[in-house]
Amino acid sequence: MSAPDIFYVEDDTDFAFLTKHAIEEVNNGLSVKIVDNGKDALDTLQQLCDNRIKPRLIMLDLNLPGMSGHDLLKKIKEMPFLKYVPVVFFTTSDNPKDIRASLEFGANAYLTKPSGYLNLVSCLHSLHDFWFTKHVNLN
Repeated sequence: MSAPDIFYVEDDTDFAFLTKHAIEEVNNGLSVKIVDNGKDALDTLQQLCDNRIKPRLIMLDLNLPGMSGHDLLKKIKEMPFLKYVPVVFFTTSDNPKDIRASLEFGANAYLTKPSGYLNLVSCLHSLHDFWFTKHVNLN
């Protein structure tokens, strides 16, 4: 089992597909693992921890089946091995309450999903530029 560069939790399979391709357009060397619900995400992250493997970035949707993105974030932050892995919410909600709660629960950033493929690529290019080239992290 190898570490994905990006661990992405997204229940909309069409959007996940587009996002994966947009990430490949930004940097085709990045590996992306996509999981479609909070429970499977938690199980997979625990397996990564057990194998001492860390993703470089975790991206979460807010509204997930079974377990909300906020609940998943709380669980991630309770995992000592993943505590310092950057977590970015990537969701449709621009509600200030959702943004505030995300940051209070430990998210490193909160992005609203853009409309249109070119805007998605541009957004992910900025995300990549910051988290993979400029940000200094503890991993």
